[in-house]
Amino acid sequence: MSRILSKEPDIKISNTRKIVDTRNRIIHGYDSVSEEILWGIIIKNLPELDQEVKNLLGK
Repeated sequence: MSRILSKEPDIKISNTRKIVDTRNRIIHGYDSVSEEILWGIIIKNLPELDQEVKNLLGK
């Protein structure tokens, strides 16, 4: 996400900062992320991100 935004700062994807922050927490183990939080993100936010990416790709 950070790389995409550095090349295309006007890209229309919601919650980009939260996406980057969550990735960093998962990868680097900052304060460990609970399964409940991850599952909530998957259920609530992943479908929206999927649709936004499809829209950007013209699908």
